[in-house]
Amino acid sequence: MSLADATAHLSPEHWERANRLLIRKALAEFAHERLITPEKDGDQYVVRSDDGLTRYTFTAVVRALDHWQVDADSVSRRRDGSELPLAALDFFIELKTSLGLSDEVLPVYLEEISSTLSGTCYKLAKPRTTAAELAKSGFQAIETGMTEGHPCFVANNGRLGFGIHEYLSYAPETASPVRLVWLAAHRSRAAFTAGVGIEYESFVRQELGEETVERFYGVLREAHLDPADYLLIPVHPWQWWNKLTVTFAAEVAQKHLVCLGEGDDEYLAQQSIRTFFNSSAPKKHYVKTALSVLNMGFMRGLSAAYMEATPAINDWLAQLIDNDPVLKSTGLSIIRERAAVGYRHLEYEKATDRYSPYRKMLAALWRESPVASLQDGESPATMAALVHVDHEGASFAGALIEQSGLTPTDWLRHYLRAYFTPLLHSFYAYDLVFMPHGENVILVLKDGVVQRAIYKDIAEEIAVMDPEAVLPPTVERLRVEVPEEKKLLSIFTDVFDCFFRFLAANLAAEGILQEDDFWRTVAEVTRDYQHSVPELAEKFKQYDMFAPEFSLSCLNRLQLRNNQQMVDLADPAGALQLIGTLKNPIAGL
Repeated sequence: MSLADATAHLSPEHWERANRLLIRKALAEFAHERLITPEKDGDQYVVRSDDGLTRYTFTAVVRALDHWQVDADSVSRRRDGSELPLAALDFFIELKTSLGLSDEVLPVYLEEISSTLSGTCYKLAKPRTTAAELAKSGFQAIETGMTEGHPCFVANNGRLGFGIHEYLSYAPETASPVRLVWLAAHRSRAAFTAGVGIEYESFVRQELGEETVERFYGVLREAHLDPADYLLIPVHPWQWWNKLTVTFAAEVAQKHLVCLGEGDDEYLAQQSIRTFFNSSAPKKHYVKTALSVLNMGFMRGLSAAYMEATPAINDWLAQLIDNDPVLKSTGLSIIRERAAVGYRHLEYEKATDRYSPYRKMLAALWRESPVASLQDGESPATMAALVHVDHEGASFAGALIEQSGLTPTDWLRHYLRAYFTPLLHSFYAYDLVFMPHGENVILVLKDGVVQRAIYKDIAEEIAVMDPEAVLPPTVERLRVEVPEEKKLLSIFTDVFDCFFRFLAANLAAEGILQEDDFWRTVAEVTRDYQHSVPELAEKFKQYDMFAPEFSLSCLNRLQLRNNQQMVDLADPAGALQLIGTLKNPIAGL
């Protein structure tokens, strides 16, 4: 690739379109979070810059949950009566005060916006795939076919740290095959933990193959080192080249870490950028790696200390699901994080607290692949795909409904029983909450119909909100203190506001399913669940899914305030930005 080829996607046409799409999203989500207040002006809306001299005008439909569906092609920018081109970087500078962007955060945020725009240009330059074609595609074609990323966050593809050649090599949308780098880590500083029935040596031989393991052990023996003194750790190539070779130089020099080379299997990066699907052997485990890249409000490292309890937490949850008839009846399963390995850099540990990115530079985990559990005719798809809309305005969800031959409400009912009912039951029966956004759920489809849901990203994302819950010692860290009035936000925010809001709006815009019918179906599935477990009636009163309103929790406000670490990990509930309330769309239904 020539120097110029690396930026071929950055054409004036793609740049103009990318800026228009991003400003459309910024107007919609910032209006939703009440950072800006669009004023009605005839059949249009107006948003003014901080100095009042620049006007952004657009048309929009305001839907349930205060969802602003802004028409991208209607957006225009005028100053002193003259029309100006849409430029996202200017937009954030012009509205810096309204958006609460500090002098420290603004330039880094602009860099994240630039990266997000560049990624959009790359996606615009790809051959166009319709939602109908994508709905008939394979698991990884769907994963790499997403064009938007997180539906709420405006700066959702920052990936600060990637250069263009690294973007082309490691971004999920580029679908480039990746071979992981393998290190040997001295057992004095590394630990391997695994779920029940897994033993280190047989596990790595199964994952890597006998030949590869022997080749790696040969590298150690040639250096007069004993393989029995080391654990094997898979590493993201970016992390090796950009962090470990320099930041961990002492470890390499002292043979605490030994680079063994690349593995033989090829992997594909997933939407979360640091997790890899084994495309050479799809039934083998996913590998999740540490990646010290800033993306969506966090450095995407992986904590060695956290890894130690990960397999035990997954085994505990798998058993809980297995023993619960309601969860079993929905078909719910998890793909367990079966094994984990972490490396502790003792000097950085002495110098930092437990939340520091310096403690999250070298760890990995292995997560089961959903492919192994598929029955005849079943195919998996990331749930994020449901809110994907193609270049013609057609949605992936709409394509599945068409494919299924079901009525839209029947199709929706199947989906809700598979995805939403288990969330309700986990909350009411166990005070257990997940982080059930689109990228953390895999849907199993058959002829376009959702058969069941698979939850993933378990150990880092689940929490038990009951202070009295009896938990095994290895699972104790899941217990969190959440004020009573904030508990149900785990469903109202994560499910209603951050996912159903977009799905309902897309289906309504396409004329497939009216919003009222969407939310009525959500209400019916909620009531069906409640009637099926009358013994939980008191809990249903205490935490009322049909309450007239709930607090609006704002994600972009978190990132605009601090895009290096959005949330205080020691007190996630305390970090929430709650601004007013939203009307509950199922209240009174």
